[in-house]
Amino acid sequence: MKVGYHASHEQFSPSELLHYVKLAHAAGFQGAMCSDHFAPWGRSQGQSGFAWSWLGAALEAVDFDIGVVTTPIGLRYHPAIIAQAGATLGDMYPGRFWMALGSGEAMNECFAGQRWPAKAERNDRLIEAVEIMRALYDGQTVTRSGLISTEQATLYTRPPIIPRLVGAALTPATARLAGGWADGMVTINQPRNKLSSLISAFREGGGTGKPIILQVHLSYAPTDEEARQNAYDQWRTNALSSSVAADLRFPEQFDDATRYVRPTDLDDSIRISSDIGQQLSWLMEDKEMGFDEVYLHNVGRNQEYFIRQFCEVILRSFL
Repeated sequence: MKVGYHASHEQFSPSELLHYVKLAHAAGFQGAMCSDHFAPWGRSQGQSGFAWSWLGAALEAVDFDIGVVTTPIGLRYHPAIIAQAGATLGDMYPGRFWMALGSGEAMNECFAGQRWPAKAERNDRLIEAVEIMRALYDGQTVTRSGLISTEQATLYTRPPIIPRLVGAALTPATARLAGGWADGMVTINQPRNKLSSLISAFREGGGTGKPIILQVHLSYAPTDEEARQNAYDQWRTNALSSSVAADLRFPEQFDDATRYVRPTDLDDSIRISSDIGQQLSWLMEDKEMGFDEVYLHNVGRNQEYFIRQFCEVILRSFL
C-alpha cells in the first residue's frame, strides 16, 4: 500500500505547505495530494492559497506523484480550464500528476455568482465535465451545449501521459456513479462498514480492478488530550454530514454549525490517538480492506512533529 502526505491549503499558506511537502518527501512518503479551496472550513484554519500555482512549485521541488481534489462542474472552473491546467502539469511532469474530481461544495463555488445546483444536477454536470475533458485529452475539438456549454475548444498542448481522473466519493451512490467514468476512487476515512459499502458500490458501478484511494484524517500529538484538542480546533467540521457541508457558503457558517460539536463527537471521522501502535493498526486495516493508496492528513497544526515522529515508524512498516 502506497503511503502519501496530504497538504491542506485551508490550514497553511502555500509557502508553509511547500516546506512540509519537502519534509514529507525527505521522510520517505511516496506521494502527496492536496485540496483546492477558495475558502477554509472555519475561521481558525485561516488560509486558502491557489492550489494550481502551488502544484507546479511542489512537483518541481520533489520527485514523487502529486494529486489534487477539485471540481470542474462549470461554476468556478470550466472543465476545459481544468483540462488545460492538468495538461500543462502533465507536460512538465509526465505521469506524476493526477486529479480527483467531485461535485463540489458551495463554499468554493458560489463566490462566482452562479446558482448553486442540487446534488443530482451537480452529478450530471460532473459527468459532462469529464466527457469534455477526456475528449480534449483525446485531441478533439469540442463543441457541445448542455449543462456546461463548450464552443470549439481545443487543447493545443497535450501531455504524453494523460493525468488520472479519479472519482471523489463520500456516499455509495456517488461511488457507484464514479465506477463508470473514473480511473479510480478516492474517499475519506469513515466507519469500516461505510467504507465497505463505498468500495462495493464503486466496483458494482464498473470500478473493478481500478485503484481505490483513502484520505485519512488523523490527529497525532504527544498526548491523547493534545491530539483531541488539535482535532477539535482545526477539523471539527468533519462531524457535519457531507450533504450539510456541501451547502454552507462561508467559514462563519461552518463555525456556527459546529458550535455544539463536542471533542468526543469526532471519533468516527478522525483517528485521534497519541499511540503510534494504534495509528499503525488502523492503517493495516486499510491495507486489508484493499486500499491501494492512503494519504495521511494530520489535522493539527503540528506538521513537523507529525512528519518527523509519526512517519519514521509508520513508513518503515510499508516500505
